[in-house]
Amino acid sequence: MLTSKKIEFLVGLFVIIGIVALFFLAMRVSGISGISPHNAYQISAHFDNIGGLKVRSPITMAGVKIGQVTKITYNLETYEAVVEMLIDKQYDKIPDDTFAKIVTAGLLGEQFISLDPGGSDTFYENNSQIEVTQSALVLEDIIGQFLFSKAQEGAR
Repeated sequence: MLTSKKIEFLVGLFVIIGIVALFFLAMRVSGISGISPHNAYQISAHFDNIGGLKVRSPITMAGVKIGQVTKITYNLETYEAVVEMLIDKQYDKIPDDTFAKIVTAGLLGEQFISLDPGGSDTFYENNSQIEVTQSALVLEDIIGQFLFSKAQEGAR
């Protein structure tokens, strides 16, 4: 039979292992661990409206996470948001006519950038810029436009 000190030690060890496992799970789910800049390349895109896009938001292609947003700034000359992205080097064959759009996960979920590949034979390299973009759809604007159009129909 195990002594009470051995049981206490085993329970304590089990609790510590559980806490460490939860920590690594939380880091993995939150995306804080991120992509290493040494194994990635940087690209950027200009958007009229980024909605609720945040730094560390995922970049996806065909539903697969291939990178993340690293920096968001505002261009005072073009009045656009500039989004810088870090793409994992294993995805180095992204055509240079790829289309970037900001989409929402679910009806009220987080926003992320989805890339739709083009058909070009040349690919993005480090510090390239995505030329064709679609800004975020802001739910409040869509509802406002719908209500405004219904009000105009009722006034006729």
